[in-house]
Amino acid sequence: MDLRIFTEPQQGADYETLLTVAKATEDLGFDAFFRSDHYLKMGDADGLPGPTDAWITLAGLARETSRIRLGTLMTAATFRLPGVLAIQVAQVDRMSGGRVELGLGAGWFAQEHEAYGIPFPEEKFGRLEEQLEIVTGLWATEVGKTYDFDGTYYQLKDSPALPKPAQGRVPVLIGGHGARRTPRLAARYADEFNMPFSSVEDTAAQFGRVRDAVAEAGRPADALTYSNALVVCVGRDDQEVARRAAAIGREVDELRTNGLAGTPAEVVEKIGRYAEVGSTRLYLQVLDLSDLDHLELISDKVQSQLP
Repeated sequence: MDLRIFTEPQQGADYETLLTVAKATEDLGFDAFFRSDHYLKMGDADGLPGPTDAWITLAGLARETSRIRLGTLMTAATFRLPGVLAIQVAQVDRMSGGRVELGLGAGWFAQEHEAYGIPFPEEKFGRLEEQLEIVTGLWATEVGKTYDFDGTYYQLKDSPALPKPAQGRVPVLIGGHGARRTPRLAARYADEFNMPFSSVEDTAAQFGRVRDAVAEAGRPADALTYSNALVVCVGRDDQEVARRAAAIGREVDELRTNGLAGTPAEVVEKIGRYAEVGSTRLYLQVLDLSDLDHLELISDKVQSQLP
């Protein structure tokens, strides 16, 4: 089971804070550092000092880390034109020496689009599908050849399809709860399917739908990695769990139900339940980025107990 650290900087974090957490992620033996791609806070957080751009952040971290994978859960297709996104991701991948992964979603948070003057189209899923086709198509085009695309929402003509990522193909993550279109997209374009903030039972059902779609697409059964994103709140005892829950404005019982919360033994047991339904990778949503002791505890007492 791979453990990855997943942050939500729109709730309030500058680049230096993210760098500190990313370096701790690397030093403590976690597999990757991921971040959300949002420009507006959610809920009661103050969001200070203001938003940071996901791909600018990852470009900086690419040069200041050496081992961990870096990526987004999820970049919003509404934020960037697909040709520009392909260039950005390929460049950051080269800057990192081939350690980048692209999580790409349709975009959903209308208020952040309104706040920063970003168009929020009614038809988002069709745009996402065209973006996936374009981004992966640009990367796959042979050097010296050109790429063309004539879609409903985007048109490209005689694109040199440069630059190329260091990896050749950057792993693509697709996720979500949709029962029909999402599994189909994952089966066609994804290297990993991520189920965000879901129970073991709902995870098992959605993984089954994606596996069926993969088989229908003619891809090998093991073509995709299956993963979950879950909020994490671990303490050495109940008092420490309660203190960490209070720090992020959540209730312990709710976190135990909807996330990975409790003592290390409790969290290891619940991780095992996700592993039983096919999850091999977890994105641990860490909401208090000042609490590096939390990461140390997870590394020492949870990660060390996993196969």
